[in-house]
Amino acid sequence: MPATVVVGAQWGDEGKGKIVDLLAQEADLVCRYQGGPNAGHTIVVAGDTYKIRQIPTGIIAGKRSAIGAGCVVDPEVLIAELDELEGRGHRTEGLLFVSGNAHLIMPWHVALDGARERRLGRLQVGTTRRGIGPAYADKATRIGIRVQDLLDSKILRQKLELAVAEKNVWLERVYDLAPFDVEEVVTTHLGFAERLASYVADTSLLVDRALRTGERVLFEGAQGTLLDLDHGTYPFVTSSSPIAAGAAVSFGIGPNRINEVVGVAKAYVTRVGEGPFPSEIDGPEHDRVRDLGREFGTVTGRERRCGWLDLVALRFAVRVNGITSLALTKLDVLSEFSELPVCVRYRLPDGSETAEFPAHQSDFHHCRPVFERLPGWGEEIGWDGLPAAARAYVSFVEAALGVPVTLVGTGAARERVLALR
Repeated sequence: MPATVVVGAQWGDEGKGKIVDLLAQEADLVCRYQGGPNAGHTIVVAGDTYKIRQIPTGIIAGKRSAIGAGCVVDPEVLIAELDELEGRGHRTEGLLFVSGNAHLIMPWHVALDGARERRLGRLQVGTTRRGIGPAYADKATRIGIRVQDLLDSKILRQKLELAVAEKNVWLERVYDLAPFDVEEVVTTHLGFAERLASYVADTSLLVDRALRTGERVLFEGAQGTLLDLDHGTYPFVTSSSPIAAGAAVSFGIGPNRINEVVGVAKAYVTRVGEGPFPSEIDGPEHDRVRDLGREFGTVTGRERRCGWLDLVALRFAVRVNGITSLALTKLDVLSEFSELPVCVRYRLPDGSETAEFPAHQSDFHHCRPVFERLPGWGEEIGWDGLPAAARAYVSFVEAALGVPVTLVGTGAARERVLALR
């Protein structure tokens, strides 16, 4: 289809990178529409592993790739990724385009992110401390510094002088941290400007022209639906909109130009950081799923919390994203279990049960999972199809959601994806 969004249907870490990398083989332009270097994609191609944080996954496939206005960009991280990719033989010049309207993550954003989390103590949100939230906060209060500001040294200096003066007050008087030297920050960012100037572009116009000429555009998000700032499990969310509609906002196109939404979900579910997690696994099976799935963060290395597949939350993701098909990843991780619980309803505090995601946070925080248990398949998933019990597991998911599962991930490599339709 001309315009396809790949969206995380859980709490992130669903394996979107591999699915995007696979679909990018048939795309002309791959676009990252939200988030920053707090989220990573791990891609394995021909035995080589890539851990990407900021640049769209399509760059690995040699495709034109764009970072939209809805993203926040850490220039130091971006330059490091460019250098690494070029050092591994990948061309980036003329392939990567960065929106001039995207906002920059500044060093004080990182400092404030960590300081605020430490100050919150046991009430902390569990951010990656990469400065994402403070950068989006400055964007919302209209004091942020944008990528295009790097192209005008006079404007850049003026904005940096104002920003440093304000942020140093917070750093010194509230958090008892060392202030930033404005001249040092200016010098550093003028260096970033020299390196990044050739990548800055009007990405809205780029996407519009691609769609008008019949090119295939693939939009990739970071994080997942349940971390959406408006529709996720607030306050344990990210600071942007990972849902599919965020792609249209980030790249300045009408929502009617999106043709297909591919939701990506693990065959179980994980989440990182704090917050309620109804289907979280208790006991030794938790560590078993975590170790079999190698559930450690691409960016942070943190252990992910693991749970059985939650169809209530997944049905919510189908609704708010308009998901038209589903990619179910890491089905192979479940091969060693003789029985597989699947959460089909929530039991609410008043004793009633619901198959729909609760609208009130108190209900969600105190709900309990109602499981239906499916038989495992107890054998390795090969290249030629799914065992009967594995196929039944997939069919159960399809029937519960009313959405076809078209792709099934059975291993880490790009080639380990089965197309079911």
